[in-house]
Amino acid sequence: MIATSFLEISAKAYRQNIKYIRSEIGEKPTISAVVKGNAYGHGIEQMVGIAEKAGIRHFSAFSSDEAWLVKKHSTKNSEIMILGMLYEEEMEDLIRAGINFYVFDFYRLEKAISISKRIKIPAKIHIEVETGFHRTGFDWEDKEKLVQVLKEAKEHVILEGLCTHYAGAESVSNFVRVKNQISVYYEFKNYLSENYLFFNRYHTACSAATLIFPETIMDMVRIGIAGYGFWPTKETYFAKLKDLPSNNKNPLKRLITWKSSVMSLKKVEMGEFVGYGNSFMALHDMQLAIVPVGYGHGYSRLLSNSGQVLIGGQFCQVVGTVTMNAIAVDITKVSGVQTGDEVVMIGKQGKKEITVASFSESTQQVNYELLTRLPKDIPRKVIP
Repeated sequence: MIATSFLEISAKAYRQNIKYIRSEIGEKPTISAVVKGNAYGHGIEQMVGIAEKAGIRHFSAFSSDEAWLVKKHSTKNSEIMILGMLYEEEMEDLIRAGINFYVFDFYRLEKAISISKRIKIPAKIHIEVETGFHRTGFDWEDKEKLVQVLKEAKEHVILEGLCTHYAGAESVSNFVRVKNQISVYYEFKNYLSENYLFFNRYHTACSAATLIFPETIMDMVRIGIAGYGFWPTKETYFAKLKDLPSNNKNPLKRLITWKSSVMSLKKVEMGEFVGYGNSFMALHDMQLAIVPVGYGHGYSRLLSNSGQVLIGGQFCQVVGTVTMNAIAVDITKVSGVQTGDEVVMIGKQGKKEITVASFSESTQQVNYELLTRLPKDIPRKVIP
């Protein structure tokens, strides 16, 4: 079976990214590779192997189904941590498997303790505290009860981590808010320590915090978007720019390349409309290439009449409306194009390149959104 497009995932680029992140954080902190959202669209199955070969031994998933996928594909018995969703009925299996999970309310905490008592296996938990993100986490008012419950359950839980999440560390507009969150986290940490509750790892940093708030680098950093070769935002990059060596001003390398091929060729005369409706009329005689990729494959309809692909080493504009399964691109000025020729939606061809950043700006999406919308059924090929 041959798919209409495929993704190439560069293991070399990932190794380079991890090397750069390690240079920023030092040798001691653990790097947890965040693989939520199907490893930011790169594929959990592929990324677990790539990451473990790069020395990663800790993974962060959002939900239990992602965690089980990591476990299935891990060959190094790596640690696995669930940041978000899990169901009560599977908690026993997670505890038996040694999978860590966040605990951010008393319901989940008490359920974990109850199961651990019954099966006589301690749950490996990370206590998430509310510092200002206002999504999940124990509030400051909960601290006395939290201490009491954890002390009473000390034989039934392993306190793997004390954690929080920052509300937009990638944006300068959130600078004061993030600084306040750091202070609140340390208040929690100190209070729990004063009550003789200590954790195996203290961790708060995502990619952006790791790169621009060095005080958030503790025992572990949770690296998502940066591991895949993207700066969280332009602001993050500009904040680091002056510290980057002159011979390597962009140490993060994109892993992903998205390719397809020309399905057919079409001549269109001046004055004819292309595709659905009347959004594009040929102003001159044109030659089009039809590419079997559309919004059903993650190529946004917002790229209608504005997106670009690479064919024959040249930029070729999308003309007409992006449909579910195909796009038409203008190849009038590209000579010798044939059915079956390579088409690059993201990546390099010859000396030209379409980056995810330029792609996402055209669609008013951020890198995160575009990547995670790439369907799971697009084949992913690992390039060493």
